[in-house]
Amino acid sequence: MKITLLSGDRIRFDPTPGPLSVEAESAEMSYSPFHMLASGLAVCVVSTVSSWANNASIPTAGLVAEVSWEFAEKPHRVGRFHLELEWPGLLEERRAAALRAAALCPVHKSFELPTEVHTEIRTGAPV
Repeated sequence: MKITLLSGDRIRFDPTPGPLSVEAESAEMSYSPFHMLASGLAVCVVSTVSSWANNASIPTAGLVAEVSWEFAEKPHRVGRFHLELEWPGLLEERRAAALRAAALCPVHKSFELPTEVHTEIRTGAPV
């Protein structure tokens, strides 16, 4: 698997076999928490549609995902993701079903619906 940092607000995920590698278009780029969020979305969606495709006997050769994001304010956060799947072997008549499969990814659902986050700070010696 390979994640390529295309910019400060865009990544590309290529699910090639092998260990995970993270590469950047330039040496000045670093893997930020926002790149991590986008990577999680890309990996989940590609895994979900690949599973659907395998069950439907649809080849997944060439399937890659690119995710970009935009910020929103008050509070500062990621306000929108744009996910683009490149899938050369997917027939046009299967596109709608593939989009429905992509939306089944649990990370995709987590971004669509409000997600509760509980934060706590523990102090002192471990119990």
